[in-house]
Amino acid sequence: MTAPLLQVKGLKKYFPQKGRLLKAVDGVSFDVFPRETVGLVGESGCGKTALARVIMRLYEPSGGDILFQGKSILNYRRKEIKALRHDMQYIFQDPFASLNPRMTADEIIAEPLVIHNALTSHDRRKRVHELLELVGLRSDYGKRFPHEFSGGQRQRIGIARSLALNPRFIVCDEPIAALDVSIQAQIINLLKSLQEEMGLTYLFISHDLAMVKYLSTRVAVMYLGHLMEIAPSNVLYESPLHPYTQGLLSAIPIPDPVTEKNRTRVLLTGEVPSSIDPPKGCVFCTRCPKAEKICYEKRPQLREVAPSHSVACHLIK
Repeated sequence: MTAPLLQVKGLKKYFPQKGRLLKAVDGVSFDVFPRETVGLVGESGCGKTALARVIMRLYEPSGGDILFQGKSILNYRRKEIKALRHDMQYIFQDPFASLNPRMTADEIIAEPLVIHNALTSHDRRKRVHELLELVGLRSDYGKRFPHEFSGGQRQRIGIARSLALNPRFIVCDEPIAALDVSIQAQIINLLKSLQEEMGLTYLFISHDLAMVKYLSTRVAVMYLGHLMEIAPSNVLYESPLHPYTQGLLSAIPIPDPVTEKNRTRVLLTGEVPSSIDPPKGCVFCTRCPKAEKICYEKRPQLREVAPSHSVACHLIK
């Protein structure tokens, strides 16, 4: 079996908050294999972006380990992290805030090449034009500033920048959330074609469960800093095991009005607990319609219940 490209082991990220600790990520473990897309879903504030930024070493972890190509990157110093950027890149959520308004598209895309002294000036210009065309923009657009582009075009520039150093692994942090619906499909199809053409590996974070299903090989479900379930995309969407996953998927509208009318919805009641003071047992127990006594007393571990299908729930045998 192919070795994982990325391994996350018991990863934690705590933020000091008024003398206490906000547990944004609390013991998360999963693997990402070469050329696959792992979708990461969950409600706002569940820790998806914090997890992604710790993996990229943009935040320092509070515990656990991160292995890239079998080697721990946790103790990397500044110079080693800089070298790691050749293999690991990030596409940000907001294409309006993630581009420097004082730089042209050419300069934005060339910046990683300049920082890493990757090419000569002539070769940099050639590479930038190649990248612009690769993401569906004309090479002469490079002289324009970000305010002269639409949201979708800006995100294409952000994608081109992330590809400049030929990375193997890219974190896509809700790359379509700030875009019009008509543009979202274009960006998703672009990411998919780039993956096939360049052999890329993605960690794809999104609230759009339909897009995650279309793009992802496997899907991980996160709640209050913990992974609740992870499984191949088709398995998770057809046979979700965790009550939280069932509630999330129940919210996806079905285009067939008859099926939509007759299906049974799983309604999640109550508020999401605070990450500063999470429940003692299962973090989902206060909202779970199936919770039993053990759920309030003992935290379940993420365990494999079927081939490639893991779930953190006491009630799943």
